[in-house]
Amino acid sequence: MRTTVVIATRDRADDLARTLTHLRALRPAPPVIVVDNGSADDTASRVRDGFPGVRLIRLPENVGMAARNLGVEAADTPYIAFNDDDSWWAQGALPQGEVLFDAYPRLGLLAATTLVGPQERRDPVCALMADSPLGTAPDLPGPRVLGFLACSAVVRRSAFLDAGGFHPLLYFGAEERLLAYDLAARGWELCYVDRVRAHHHPSANRPSASWRRRIERRNNALITWMRRPLGDCLRASGGLLRDPLAAAGALRRLPSALSSRRPLPRDVERRIRELA
Repeated sequence: MRTTVVIATRDRADDLARTLTHLRALRPAPPVIVVDNGSADDTASRVRDGFPGVRLIRLPENVGMAARNLGVEAADTPYIAFNDDDSWWAQGALPQGEVLFDAYPRLGLLAATTLVGPQERRDPVCALMADSPLGTAPDLPGPRVLGFLACSAVVRRSAFLDAGGFHPLLYFGAEERLLAYDLAARGWELCYVDRVRAHHHPSANRPSASWRRRIERRNNALITWMRRPLGDCLRASGGLLRDPLAAAGALRRLPSALSSRRPLPRDVERRIRELA
């Protein structure tokens, strides 16, 4: 295959083993790279002993979702499919993706349909992407989007590297939004393609919803300071006042965010406002 599956994981050995079992059952079976984000459990030994064909990259500490970047850099295929350690691709999804990337040279990222749990419910984000007001260009395979779910996305490796990958400052939460902006800023298109499918069975070992909301609030403010006009930055900062913990986290990271500030091109900013 010409698609490598990259998974970043930490302390979820059971979930990862289930995911790798499903990926190993795919035909053809894709190459898989697991980046172990400093796990304290038996993740590494479970991968080595149970899945000898999987390439394992062990990190001494948790670097967040930027760990995916190391997997992409280590891959030698033109396309990269991301899974989380509790998600996997449906049979036939990755070959479909390869056909689409071959046929549409402007396509940088393909956002797939995410089927959640044993009931295979569509993630609500899929409906938003399917109804994207950005429309479908004649030379693209689906609606244009400026966001995606990292557990079920395929990227052109060269586009991912061109955009700089997942920004390490965010660590975790909303990292897809910044990458989407950066891909678009470099001229790459992102599309939702309904017929390409992935499964997501959310792990029981996950942060609380309130923690995730706080981190996403913090990171969305940082993304605004890194890429959006100053008026939007001021409004984002004002919104943080309702969440002192998120505000404190953003303030600590603000100097690094400002050092990475790179305002988006006008056409990308226009698309963001169409989606608002």
